[in-house]
Amino acid sequence: MERLLHSRNFLGLVFMVPAGVLLLLFLTYPLGLGVWLGFTDAKVGRTGAWVGLENYQFLLGDSVARLALFNTLFYTVVASVLKFVLGLWLALLLNKHLPFKAFLRAVVLLPFIVPTALSAIAFWWLYDAQFSVLSWVLTRLGWIDRYIDFLGDPWNARWSVVAANVWRGVPFIAITLLAGLQTISPSLYEAAAIDGATPWQQFWNVTLPLLTPIIAVVMTFSVLFTFTDFQLIYVLTRGGPLNATHLMATLAFQRAIPGGALGEGSALAVAMVPFLLAAILFSYFGLQRRKWQQGGTDA
Repeated sequence: MERLLHSRNFLGLVFMVPAGVLLLLFLTYPLGLGVWLGFTDAKVGRTGAWVGLENYQFLLGDSVARLALFNTLFYTVVASVLKFVLGLWLALLLNKHLPFKAFLRAVVLLPFIVPTALSAIAFWWLYDAQFSVLSWVLTRLGWIDRYIDFLGDPWNARWSVVAANVWRGVPFIAITLLAGLQTISPSLYEAAAIDGATPWQQFWNVTLPLLTPIIAVVMTFSVLFTFTDFQLIYVLTRGGPLNATHLMATLAFQRAIPGGALGEGSALAVAMVPFLLAAILFSYFGLQRRKWQQGGTDA
């Protein structure tokens, strides 16, 4: 026993037990239960019977579920690309010698640390059909002649929720990439400048290759967070108008809890897993290849 107490491996396992128990209770068990319910016709208050793939077959033919899949992919791809472009630009800007740099970095983090529900309520007010401050400013500038129906038109609503997600997600990407930028030695830029490299060539041949491992990690998290977004959409639009902003997460909740169809909602939630795994595998096998990180070929 005394030998075990002095073993680093044994002590490591002991210290991991509390985290393992929490993961089993709050991650593994709900995931397993959701997978099981997806193969049953369970309803709220009623134990379901095994129906096999019937729920998944129904979802394949359900126009609302297919629309939710389209909305989720559109929302994830567009928002992730915009967040990356704006986040990288902001990180490069904050990496320069600016006055009040520490204050600016703190201000940039504000959208990310504000609770999601409060952010959604603020955007709900900005997008209000009658009292929108955005429409008010644009009408006063003479750019529009009537208020914009941000959340009443399907495509306006899609772009509006994307804008809200981008505003909230850019700080996370910017600060993470800024941390990566500060690990790059200034001597590399000096050597590139001596060789006659332009600022764009320095960015493309020095900054981007060295920053790629960080980009891989931060974009993987960004895609996962965006694909599974629930709070922002549910508070802002609840999936409307005409299901135009329903994501797979919000539709799964609507079908399972208010709708009472636990089996159908669970199947819809489980159907998200392959897309999440694809995003993780893309990062692992694509962006984190050794030839990107080390400038050589894959080992």
